[in-house]
Amino acid sequence: MSTLRTRGLGAATFAVLAVLFVGLTIVFSHAFRGARLDLTQNRLYTLAPGTTRLVSSLQEPVNLYFYFSQQASVAVPPLRAYAGRVRELLEEIAARSGGKIRLHVVDPQPYSDDEDRATELGLKSVPLGNGNEPIWFGLAGSNSTDGHAVIDFFQPDKEEFLEYDVARLIHELATPQRKSVGLLSTLPIAGGFDPASGGMRPPWIIAAQLRELFDLKTIGPEATSLPAGLDALMVVQPKGLSPALSYAIDQYVMGGGHLLLFVDPDSQFETAGGPAAAYAGSDKSSTFEPMLATWGVGFNPREAVGDLEHALLVGNPSGGQPVRHLGFAGLGADSFAKGDVITASLGTINVATPGHLDAHPLAGVTFEPLITTGPESAPLPVERLALAATPDSLRQGFKPTGQRYVIAARLSGSLPSAYPSGPPPGVAPAAAALAKAREPANVVVVADTDLLADMLWVRSGSLYGQRYAEPWANNGDFVLNALDNLTGSADLIGIRGRPTFTRPFTRVDRLRAQADDRLRGQEAELERQLADTERKLGELQSHREDRQSLVLSAEQQRELERFQQEKLRMRKELRGVRRGLDEQIEKLGTTLKLVNVIAMPLVLSLVALGAAVLARRRRRAARGAAA
Repeated sequence: MSTLRTRGLGAATFAVLAVLFVGLTIVFSHAFRGARLDLTQNRLYTLAPGTTRLVSSLQEPVNLYFYFSQQASVAVPPLRAYAGRVRELLEEIAARSGGKIRLHVVDPQPYSDDEDRATELGLKSVPLGNGNEPIWFGLAGSNSTDGHAVIDFFQPDKEEFLEYDVARLIHELATPQRKSVGLLSTLPIAGGFDPASGGMRPPWIIAAQLRELFDLKTIGPEATSLPAGLDALMVVQPKGLSPALSYAIDQYVMGGGHLLLFVDPDSQFETAGGPAAAYAGSDKSSTFEPMLATWGVGFNPREAVGDLEHALLVGNPSGGQPVRHLGFAGLGADSFAKGDVITASLGTINVATPGHLDAHPLAGVTFEPLITTGPESAPLPVERLALAATPDSLRQGFKPTGQRYVIAARLSGSLPSAYPSGPPPGVAPAAAALAKAREPANVVVVADTDLLADMLWVRSGSLYGQRYAEPWANNGDFVLNALDNLTGSADLIGIRGRPTFTRPFTRVDRLRAQADDRLRGQEAELERQLADTERKLGELQSHREDRQSLVLSAEQQRELERFQQEKLRMRKELRGVRRGLDEQIEKLGTTLKLVNVIAMPLVLSLVALGAAVLARRRRRAARGAAA
């Protein structure tokens, strides 16, 4: 009887607990609706502050159409997992927008209107081959003025910049007008009259691309002020600038303006004569003082950098085969900052006699290298470049320092003004002088102007009277990436790259590494014993009188049997090590499952229950105080 009563009591207790669990689940789902808690190490599911500010400040609604082929992607699990993370990010952004972002998830079926619409919007499908349907995996957006923007296909290898790319698309829809970029250059980038030929010279390819993408405003070095409303300023080879213009640029940066600066110790294209005129004896250098020194950047206009590892082939002045020129370098992906959107996706950048930038630590200012040379580099005096009879002569006495030299860098933070006491003598201030940047500055400095020249990155020609250009390096992409980043809002610039969702199993990797070390050690011991046994067998054979006999002697037979037994023992130990590794990994997996299935829900339930009890007590206290 007591047993039945105990069983009935146990069943009743279980039923009460089940009802309580269901009830608490319903209560918590309503009480904490919309609440999110990101417990990942790098807060992967938490939007960057810049993204949150960007979407919460939208004035007009934005429609986002997320296209992903669910059925066609069944055979590609990694892509489906990444698509899930993209959708989660989009849903989080929409939830933080206050209803301004409307997310539409579309699964385009083959030969459907949705597929036609995706094509019209500019999305791209990726064929899988073998008769499988192509996969759509992109994002299209539209605003209230019929503006459109797309991410044609989400590349898994760009996951680090997923949030930046989505935020950039939203920013583009929120500000549909073209950005205004000022171009101040003493090089013939924008084209114009050529005194040498008496005709008009065409603009450099980079200038033509800038005009296509931005509202480009050219500024002469004789100007005394900058055009109003610039979203970014690009300064190339600043030489002979008036004090008024230098002061205007300084105050532009102090006021929150974004600057892309190119200086050079030995510009190959300063005159219309091109590279042949580079060594005519005139000074081809430029610097940007007193600003660079004030901002904590060291730059020596009398010193270039030679890179033995990345030296490019150039024409041989004496004829014959091309030779490598230490001053001309083709820099690859190993020279680019992986965590910055400007350089992360670049493949090759060609530079010519570049200088190098040195960081002089300054409180509140961050110096981030974007492009560096290889380790087989060393400084080269500009005079040596000018006096070198042939490129081969530069290699005589050249000793790499093992150091990577910074060719391009990003400056950010609270930059000080180069004119803390106000404008230089004779310059009338247009507004109150700023001694420090009003907001975190963003400046990109490049110690080479030649990378802008057509010859170093593009093949151009004329076909049926139309000029065409075929890039063979990413110099133009670097410039456009930099301006695209700098012309974005401060919130957009602050997002940049973040850690990926892919997390290595560090504990498992460590266990495997330890097991591998043990395996390698035991395998090495086994091989040593094998060699030792073979040596002994050889010695026994050499001391035998009947060396031609194939039959082993009794001593050889005993030695061989001993080795075989030792070999079996070692192999058994190796299997034990591997089996022990598998058991440790399985044990770790079981522990993680228990934590995920039991411990974490229990902890969260207790936290939620405690929060509910605390809230209830506060309400009672408030009612008591009111009474």
